[in-house]
Amino acid sequence: MSTSLAPVIRKKSISAKIGALLTLWFFNFVRRSVRLHVTNDRREQIKRDSTRQFIYAILHAHQVAAVALSDPNTGALVSRSRDGDIVVPLLKACGCVPIRGSSGQGRKGGATALTQMIRHVQSGHPAVLAVDGPKGPRGKVQKGIAMLAQKTGVPILPVVMVPQRRYILAKAWDRLQLPMPTSVLKCRFGDPIYAHEHDDLDEISRRVEASLAWLEHCVDPEEAQLNRDRSGDPIPLEVVLESAHLPLPENMPTTSLRRAA
Repeated sequence: MSTSLAPVIRKKSISAKIGALLTLWFFNFVRRSVRLHVTNDRREQIKRDSTRQFIYAILHAHQVAAVALSDPNTGALVSRSRDGDIVVPLLKACGCVPIRGSSGQGRKGGATALTQMIRHVQSGHPAVLAVDGPKGPRGKVQKGIAMLAQKTGVPILPVVMVPQRRYILAKAWDRLQLPMPTSVLKCRFGDPIYAHEHDDLDEISRRVEASLAWLEHCVDPEEAQLNRDRSGDPIPLEVVLESAHLPLPENMPTTSLRRAA
């Protein structure tokens, strides 16, 4: 290394560390200051009925908010992206266990990460996956969570977490949402989804996808519809929901959900 470059590199390294510490402090403050408003919480019932844990299924856009909901020792599959770099220190600070990689076996680190997640869940701990990560399309569920549920016998618990006050990274593929301090965090759970030994993984993934679409339209209809329009999905939302035996969201008129095939 050239001696003339060493001071510049050291200065950048120090600045990066300071920036990381400030980011960690800010998000830890946000995590402690947000107030949870939870609907249809099924976690304790699952533990009572089956003495098992569960796997949170979340959208990539909600991964920062999910930190406020996760229990200690929750295994979190975190992408190797820059967004993942932001989340990892916060996960560690609140006692979660970050596992870097992808839920797709064909992607870098996917098989290893999924194996680690299976072992983590089998040891008796919950897990959380951003099911449309690491690169989208937004809302399109990868098969990793269905595979994890099938291998462990643990139910999938879809949940959306929408901050009442937030900053949205509008240019990001997922429109990542950053909760603001003291915001109310609206959490709504779907019904648990089980993946039995001989169930089709694609079908399980579609059920998770439909559940998250329904939940987001219930809690955050404008953002949900905006992202559906951006994705260019030709399948009408009511068809997606009907295939999973889910009703239309009560706060959305049917005409606003229809799209031309």
